[in-house]
Amino acid sequence: MKQRVITAVCLLAVLAVVVWQINTPVLLIAVAFLSAVASGEIMKCAKVENTFIKVVGIIFSALFQLFASAKVLEPWVIASTWGKVIGAVPNIVYIIVLCLVFFLAMLKDYAYTTFEDVSVSIFASVAVPFGFSIFIRLRDMYVDEQFGIYLIFYALICALATDTGAQLMGMAFGKHKMAPNISPKKTVEGAFGGLIFSMVLNAVALTLYNKFAVNVIPQNMATLLLAMVLPTSFMGMMGDLSASVLKRNFEVKDFGKIFPGHGGVMDRMDSSLFTLPVTYAIALIASKIF
Repeated sequence: MKQRVITAVCLLAVLAVVVWQINTPVLLIAVAFLSAVASGEIMKCAKVENTFIKVVGIIFSALFQLFASAKVLEPWVIASTWGKVIGAVPNIVYIIVLCLVFFLAMLKDYAYTTFEDVSVSIFASVAVPFGFSIFIRLRDMYVDEQFGIYLIFYALICALATDTGAQLMGMAFGKHKMAPNISPKKTVEGAFGGLIFSMVLNAVALTLYNKFAVNVIPQNMATLLLAMVLPTSFMGMMGDLSASVLKRNFEVKDFGKIFPGHGGVMDRMDSSLFTLPVTYAIALIASKIF
């Protein structure tokens, strides 16, 4: 418990710095680091033995974040300049090249590199980094950067509040197992408690934002966000369960050990990697409607 508390305090300190400098490349550095570590954790748990694939995948995962937004390097590089750089070649081309490189590596070392290794490595090097890149995409998708930052916290609240509320309510009132073969400790009562807790915290966050932000969130957007709290939070729970299935498949307790007492990056971010894309989808649809 002492180790978990110390780690949590250190993580909160780092988070405070990132939030303080969220409109600078500090966010890029933090996201690129988390993305690279998460990719490495998945490939390690899947027992991918091909060192070349692992190294290329981890590097690609980190560099992936440079293409999340034209504003990602500001104030070091202005958005108009970086936008031309990342727009010179369609992003899908890089992914196609990565896949081809991985398959060529499989052909070269076919004795111990399987199709499953390549499949897992592509997932770890593309899908996972995309999830992390949404931190940057949300920050920069609106002219009002404050609202973009609010959307980041909206996604995190849907993930973390649901997880915390489910744990507390499950300990207090949990009787009916939700998914006993996947995660025996999770209960139906805890799940409902987590969803309610997420709804309450998001309502509080929205109220505080409208009170202190320069521009308040329009009523139609605020209504949409509150209406989508429950499905977004539900997807966060599905992310947690999906991670549990992966760990059972890989026969590991945790994805990693980078956070003593808490596991790896994927252990901490599994729910968020589901709520972030959902929030991004909501924001994209809202930008077309409102």
